[in-house]
Amino acid sequence: MLFELLSDIIKVDDVLLITKNIGATCEIRSNSLAIRQKEKWITIGDNDGPAHMHINSEMIQFAEFIQEQRPDKISFSIRFFDENNERIVAAFFTKMYDESKNLISERKDFYDSLHEKYSSKIKF
Repeated sequence: MLFELLSDIIKVDDVLLITKNIGATCEIRSNSLAIRQKEKWITIGDNDGPAHMHINSEMIQFAEFIQEQRPDKISFSIRFFDENNERIVAAFFTKMYDESKNLISERKDFYDSLHEKYSSKIKF
């Protein structure tokens, strides 16, 4: 189910995939990314291209759909965690608002359809 969820996420343009640790942060945009899995490793992006990520599927234990109130808008994301509740990867849905700071209904509808398909908290 992890591969399926990640596959659904990268079908949407302007989702920012972020991996982060104490010393570095890596961000890649979902636009036109490929995805494949070989054994425990899920690769997002072209392995020979300028940016891609490898995700150890055995380390991700659950994912959560998170909506956070920010000062001027709501942030929409799906975050993937390990057994210690540490975030491994996050998918932030960007460009959710127009220039007037109005929520773009088509983008919100897609986020909501994923939320409905997978539920609020998914265990792998």
